[in-house]
Amino acid sequence: MAEKRKPGRPSAYRPEFADLARKFGLLGATNDDLARMFNVSATTVDKWIAEIPEFSGALKEGREEADQRVADSLFRRAIGFEHPAVKIMAYEGQSWEHAYTEKYPPDTVAAIFWLKNRRPDLWRDKRELDVTNRDAPPRELTDADLERIASGRRDGATSPSPDTQKLH
Repeated sequence: MAEKRKPGRPSAYRPEFADLARKFGLLGATNDDLARMFNVSATTVDKWIAEIPEFSGALKEGREEADQRVADSLFRRAIGFEHPAVKIMAYEGQSWEHAYTEKYPPDTVAAIFWLKNRRPDLWRDKRELDVTNRDAPPRELTDADLERIASGRRDGATSPSPDTQKLH
């Protein structure tokens, strides 16, 4: 019995595209990049991802491996690391190698980036403060109430504190 054909144009997909998708995923290719490389539309790539498990799995595998390598490198840079290295030197036609350990100190920017993304509850720049008065709606606050709240006092006293006197 002859195989039933789907109506429409045959797919441009080829089985070797799965391995290429994994490799391109390792390089950080977006779906638009893949479309250009396979000479198809971005919609076609989206369709392949949705309908062809080998393609979507290979692409996901490549992207996850790349993300893991970058995360590992960022973490090592944040905490500092070292690795063996060789310096090749030459003098008067003679060359020699000198083995040593290359050391990289912890990098503050990498550490901050890591912490802001991994623990935003503790490390994000933006802090949200609740400045509402739960005792009275804001429309009912007097100038004295506002001054007391601004000075950080909890008592009912209305005289300015030494800190707020400097502002007057």
